[in-house]
Amino acid sequence: MASRKAVAAAIAGAATAALLLTSCSGAPTGSDDGLDGEVTGEVTFVTWRTDLIEDGTFDTYAEEFHAKYPDATVKFEGITDYEGELRTRLSTTNYGDVLGIPNSVLPDQLADFFEPLGQTADLESTYRFLAPKSYEGVQYGIALGGNANGILYNKDVYEQAGVDTFPTTEKEWLAAAAKIKATGAIPLYTNYKDGWPLSQWSGNMGAITGDPDAVNKIAEEDAPWTEGGELYAIDSLIYESVAGGFTEADPLTTNWEQSKVDFATGKIATMALGSWAISQMQAAATDNGIDPSVVGYAAFPATASDGTQYAIVGGDYNLGINKHSKVKAAAKAWIDFLIEDSGFTDTQGMVSPLLSKDLPDNLAGFADAGVELLELNAAPAGKEALFNNIADAAQIDIWGNIYRQKLVDIARGAADGDKESYFAELNERWADARAAQG
Repeated sequence: MASRKAVAAAIAGAATAALLLTSCSGAPTGSDDGLDGEVTGEVTFVTWRTDLIEDGTFDTYAEEFHAKYPDATVKFEGITDYEGELRTRLSTTNYGDVLGIPNSVLPDQLADFFEPLGQTADLESTYRFLAPKSYEGVQYGIALGGNANGILYNKDVYEQAGVDTFPTTEKEWLAAAAKIKATGAIPLYTNYKDGWPLSQWSGNMGAITGDPDAVNKIAEEDAPWTEGGELYAIDSLIYESVAGGFTEADPLTTNWEQSKVDFATGKIATMALGSWAISQMQAAATDNGIDPSVVGYAAFPATASDGTQYAIVGGDYNLGINKHSKVKAAAKAWIDFLIEDSGFTDTQGMVSPLLSKDLPDNLAGFADAGVELLELNAAPAGKEALFNNIADAAQIDIWGNIYRQKLVDIARGAADGDKESYFAELNERWADARAAQG
């Protein structure tokens, strides 16, 4: 997640690339001993966390893993454009032994690419966040860690602007943004050019209404971009922030790595990112001689009808095993090591997938503000892929960045239309796609 980039321009206009994925069922299916064989061989771990390769964290884990399993080793392959490159590689058998399951793989496609890890019912007493990578009762992935979703904010910038309480509505958000802009700081940084940060906003679906079935209900609606709805609230906040001049002056020149420094040093007030980013912003602050406590984390600025603010908590990338792997037992041992022994979630400030572990300290601010954490419900049986299938057919990449880049372009006057016309277009495309799904 540290450096995921935009989807290649060649697929601009597509929703997700799920439709591009096809099973390689004719290829070799890997070792015969499955997950229960001897822990031997070299495991290739394909990861989106390029930063942890660069800073040596993963090398340390590999050494500890090798000490525990002398006949097994791990090598790392970091990918910057993780989603984009994996779409292509999943059409082959060459996608490592362990990898984060790409979002483009729909539930009914999991068995085409990944080794079953067991029955979901048997794993539910041990792990959080199982639902997204379970299909027909079989589990294909386990989250490396979990995140809350919300807004990162620089406490010093808010204090300098005279904003004492983090906004809980869009109206309050825009009022605060005006005060922050007056200080010279950028109220909201979109990271438009890198693209993938725009997908992070979708993690707040459910927080607006406090409904754990919010995403499932969107799949049953013809017009989710209607006032009062989850997607309307999220995209309206983005649109009004851009239209009000409260975002970076030139979105075409944004830079993810530099944005971390600019956030830590008070040039940027907020970014919409999962709580995984807290530790990275704290590290940027420390590297620049700033107290890392300047990094704050708040719920999306919306309040449900019951008067409560909610924050969605869910798994980050789920670790899966390539069904064609020749070292499946070692691959499973590596997953278990990362989750149970490495201390990854502690050092990254993430929610452990292990139910036995407490929530991280960096989410204490939620409790102080009365924010309730909410985990979304799984889709009903037989409808596991419905939401994504509708999005694919509508060519609206809810989990991507293309449609939100157009939203930003319209809001800043670089594309035709306005909020009302674009939301109407999205609703029409969504309704047509739902009808096509029957």
